[in-house]
Amino acid sequence: MKKLTRSEEEWQALLSPEEYYVARRKGTERPFTGRYWDTFTPGIYRCVGCGTPLFASDTKFDAGCGWPSYFEALNPENIREEADTSHGMVRTEVLCNVCDSHLGHVFPDGPPPTGLRYCINSLALNFEPEEE
Repeated sequence: MKKLTRSEEEWQALLSPEEYYVARRKGTERPFTGRYWDTFTPGIYRCVGCGTPLFASDTKFDAGCGWPSYFEALNPENIREEADTSHGMVRTEVLCNVCDSHLGHVFPDGPPPTGLRYCINSLALNFEPEEE
């Protein structure tokens, strides 16, 4: 996998301040405020930092948590998981494997067939609707 690297100045010029906070500083948007938490239009969700395709709308479900949730990644090679022990919790962080942008976290409480819930910040994504 070819990695994409940018300077902090390049990231700040590319992303909005809110996107930068989430994707590059591992921030979290407030629940039920993101641009995609309740979007169910057919299409692909891409990394806000590099455009890598990450999740498909047909794997999206309403987890009731206020963030976009998916039961599997579009291509497992496009994401990376790392242990996250911040904020006194033990979680599994999800990052874009191409540009290292923070996406959110994955939890083992999702629906079949995977039992996973990728809980992803809307600010870490750009949505590309399916062409009709």
